[in-house]
Amino acid sequence: MIAIHAGYLPGCIGRVVQLHADYYTAQSGFGVEFESKVAREMADFCEGFDPTQDGLWLAMEDGVIEGCIAIDGALGASEGAHLRWFILSDRLRGKGAGSALLAAAMDFCRERQYPRVYLWTFEGLAAARHLYERAGFRLMHEERGARWGKEVNEQRFEYWR
Repeated sequence: MIAIHAGYLPGCIGRVVQLHADYYTAQSGFGVEFESKVAREMADFCEGFDPTQDGLWLAMEDGVIEGCIAIDGALGASEGAHLRWFILSDRLRGKGAGSALLAAAMDFCRERQYPRVYLWTFEGLAAARHLYERAGFRLMHEERGARWGKEVNEQRFEYWR
């Protein structure tokens, strides 16, 4: 049974980094630069976590973290809330966990009345894009870039209240 846990759990940083590294190495050929970036930025986020503006949700199955989504609300009032680290293990894909995580994050943003929610991703992640668009996100910008350590067609999606 899949459960959604709100908040930090010991080991979640390492597990979420592992999920990202495993998936994006196989899917896109990302390497150590990407894994290091995820580890650094997620660790910083968790250390500075402010429950009045930030959210973290973990998808659990049999006591194991199998997915994650986060909202970084540090600039929520001015620039919008930043949706980050949305990932699922192969074990949970297609079981509704992604929709449940995204709904939890968006409910959180609505409760805090963030005027905008945005995320950065890249072209080719059809299942994730489908979830984003179903939730009301729209593609706002595309550019070639290497923010993840390898050049891809980066995409910024936004949701406006």
